[in-house]
Amino acid sequence: MRKIKIFDTTLRDGEQMAGVGMNIADKVRVAGVLAKLRVDFIEAGFPASSVNDRKAVEHISQLVTGCTVVALARANREDIRIAAEALQKAPRKRIHVFIAASDLHLEYKLRITREECLERIRDSVSYACSLVDEVQFAAEDASRADPEFLCMAYQTAVDAGACCINVPDTVGYSTPGEFGGLIAMLSKRIKAKDRQIDIGVHCHNDLGLAVANTLAAIENGATQADCTVNGIGERAGNAALEELVMALKVRSSVYGCETDIDTTMLSKASKTVSAVSGIYVPWNKAIVGKNAFAHESGIHQHGVLANRNTYEIISPQMVGIRESSIILGRLSGHHAFEEKLAELDLHPEPSVAETAFARFKDLACRKKDVSDEDIRALVEEAMIDSNVVNGYELDTFQTQSGNRVKAMALVSLSRCGTTYSEAATGEGPIDSSFNAINRIVGKEFKLINYSIKALTGGTDALGEVRVRISDGEQEYLGKGVSTDIIASSIKAYVNAINRALFAGA
Repeated sequence: MRKIKIFDTTLRDGEQMAGVGMNIADKVRVAGVLAKLRVDFIEAGFPASSVNDRKAVEHISQLVTGCTVVALARANREDIRIAAEALQKAPRKRIHVFIAASDLHLEYKLRITREECLERIRDSVSYACSLVDEVQFAAEDASRADPEFLCMAYQTAVDAGACCINVPDTVGYSTPGEFGGLIAMLSKRIKAKDRQIDIGVHCHNDLGLAVANTLAAIENGATQADCTVNGIGERAGNAALEELVMALKVRSSVYGCETDIDTTMLSKASKTVSAVSGIYVPWNKAIVGKNAFAHESGIHQHGVLANRNTYEIISPQMVGIRESSIILGRLSGHHAFEEKLAELDLHPEPSVAETAFARFKDLACRKKDVSDEDIRALVEEAMIDSNVVNGYELDTFQTQSGNRVKAMALVSLSRCGTTYSEAATGEGPIDSSFNAINRIVGKEFKLINYSIKALTGGTDALGEVRVRISDGEQEYLGKGVSTDIIASSIKAYVNAINRALFAGA
């Protein structure tokens, strides 16, 4: 079985997805899950792009073991120097140098000649090799570049010391046959005299072919695959890690390849990235979606009851989804709650667990049975709140709305023992509440995105609200859960404001 190295770029390319923004604590949390997932590489960020990205790479470099930490850099010495400094404390470090190689990008974006491009590759890769253990080089927009020039670019990088050439289908333009052929050609022509060279691929999903193109590349000699959890990333996203890994595992007889990924961590990784990014996983998402192991058709149900292999090619347990064995309610105590957290593979800090337990007891008084999704949501909410020091908390609220009355809200928030109350009008009870909160904090935050999801069925379902707000410079994610959707909305908005005003970096 040929080993395929998994290069995870959730924290770099994944974060570039519109509407996604992670602070340092978020990135460190995701990196911890990726390490447990046993990815080979974690691309932690683009240090030269911002102070926060640089700090995130520094933190992850100090905390992550067992995999290589990677920092992205453009093909210039200043970017590379900053990347090397950010990676300084990583046990194993790699710089990912990139520059565009298609004539379209060279002419209209970089405004340089092919010769200038080759000189930049030669200088930047050799400089990066003098600073870190490993260097990989990517020719951006490779799938639309002239094949002959592409070979020259990659050979130049290898001659300068690169240990891996990365072939990006940057705009998701290629098809499996084309992309597989490109990789086959490069694997024959790009050589190093004294070492083996990895060929990595980075496929985008603009035509819905990212995973298919990656698999075609692997069939034709690629040894490393870039991917993101849940497939998040620029525009339509990247190749989804969980789909790629399970395709290689389930169809190993076809591909003859394996990875080191602990597939039982896939569900947890998916839920963690969804919680941190604010992007819900579609119900029909392959491998990790809510309906991935659901059977509604009578014919399907009959077949599964007779033999699960009739309609399931993957068992839920294989990706870390376990059937519930502990049902929690208002009489459940600390021990049962802790057992449930362990069953769900949730291991929060003691203070976070205590906060979540208190919220669970409050919820259980209003709901007969508390589901696994309810528990997970309460823990996620407590984790987000734990990053805030002395922030605002919802005290009370009252709203008025109707088809012939002006919507109004009276909201009271408490902070450090003091209660603050304001009233405001708006387009509805939620808009009015948000306006009242802006008055309390004395700052006008703009609502960028609002989404709501019922975590379970029934009229007593826990409603989860995610918001994204802006202060004019940065965007902040907030999350709130309650059986009252207005309460969920207020808690999410307050949570986002706390992250903007009081959260540690």
